[in-house]
Amino acid sequence: MAGFLFTCRSLRVCDDAILDEIKSLFYHATMFYVYLITSISVPGQKYIGMTDDLPNRLKQHNAGYSFHTAKYKPWKLVNYFAFSSRHAAAEFEQYLKPGSGQAFANKHFWK
Repeated sequence: MAGFLFTCRSLRVCDDAILDEIKSLFYHATMFYVYLITSISVPGQKYIGMTDDLPNRLKQHNAGYSFHTAKYKPWKLVNYFAFSSRHAAAEFEQYLKPGSGQAFANKHFWK
C-alpha cells in the first residue's frame, strides 16, 4: 500500500476518494474459507466446510441451520484457511475430507 501512496503523492493527482478506492480493492476482495469445526457437546465430531463468510457460517452451524451439523451443536472453530479463488478453496476442502488429506488434517490441523 505504501507504494501506491508514494506514487499518488509524487504525481499530485490523488485525493481521498482515489485513496479509498485503491484501499477497497485490497481490503474488500472476496475471500473463500475452508474451515474445520469441532462439536463442543459431542467430543470427536468434526466437520470441514467452505464459505465466503466465516463468522456468519459458524453462527448458522450453531443455530442448527445445517442438516449435517444441527444435532451436534454447539460448534467451535478449530482452524481455517483463506483463498482468493473459490476453485482453490473447493479443491482444498475436497482434499481434506477423504484418505491422505484426512490423515494430513488429523495430524496437523485438528489439535
